[in-house]
Amino acid sequence: MVFFSLLICVIFVTSLSTGVLSISVRDIILTISGNGSAQQELVLFELRLPRMILAILIGAGLALSGAILQGLSQNSLADPGILGINAGAGLAVVLCIYFLQSQSDSIVLHSPYFLPLFAFIGAMTTAVLIYVFSWKKGVDPGRLLLVGIGINALCGALLIIFQLKMDPRDFQKATIWLIGSIWGTQWNYVYALLPWLLLIVPISFFKSRTLNVLLLSDSIAKGLGMKVEWQRAFLLCTSAALAGACVSVGGGISFIGLLGPHLARRLIGSNYYILLPLSALIGALLVLLADLIGKNLLAPADIPVGVVISIIGAPYLLVMLLSRKGTSLKA
Repeated sequence: MVFFSLLICVIFVTSLSTGVLSISVRDIILTISGNGSAQQELVLFELRLPRMILAILIGAGLALSGAILQGLSQNSLADPGILGINAGAGLAVVLCIYFLQSQSDSIVLHSPYFLPLFAFIGAMTTAVLIYVFSWKKGVDPGRLLLVGIGINALCGALLIIFQLKMDPRDFQKATIWLIGSIWGTQWNYVYALLPWLLLIVPISFFKSRTLNVLLLSDSIAKGLGMKVEWQRAFLLCTSAALAGACVSVGGGISFIGLLGPHLARRLIGSNYYILLPLSALIGALLVLLADLIGKNLLAPADIPVGVVISIIGAPYLLVMLLSRKGTSLKA
């Protein structure tokens, strides 16, 4: 955890100093102390700093969401993107844009504080549908994963339908956002996301013991006095809330919920007391690194973070699928 924290700090400083306008570390220190130029203050405080903080928050939130889903399904392939929770949150935001696109003065479209609310509703609705359709004398973890994949396909189809009926400008914005672009480079988006994470992340950490017990078996969990179905439903909603809040400001960034927990599990095992915070650190590191690569690789063009993560995550997913031990948490 110390190693990944230091690595995040190194990439954070590197990202602050690089871009279309390069700023040396010395100038960064001068600007932070109030002795920089007006241009440097604008670039650092109004453009780069909020974007990088959002990258850290989004990465941590999506990785935590994926870690919880993997514990519920007992399958390391579970991810809020694969299970359709990201698509459900995105669908809710696209529906909001579609039905309010004619109202140019709509407070919903111009305020970042309403987007997490709509994304939360979409993510929670998707989570409820997954839970209901997975129920057959209880929720089977394998069925949970399969139903989630089906819901993801349905939400993806609905997204395409409503995007095609949009105004061309709104269609372009929605497409870039759904690919996974940290487009909210203002402090308002940080303030909109931060309260959700401050509320939900401690709840996730508090449920570490529950996730550890669920890894054993339902019969053992019930023997220890745990209300298994209630806990499973609560954790599913917690994961959906985390993913929905992050998707509202970062778009449909996939694979973070898959990569972060899986890499953490390879390093320290499946003890959720340690796995959850380490997954959050790795997720934050991955999104921050992807943002650094995306804004510098083809500068001045900006590659969406979701594209960079997909280039990294897709080969890793194939390796997991080809490995017999890649999908089992107990392997």
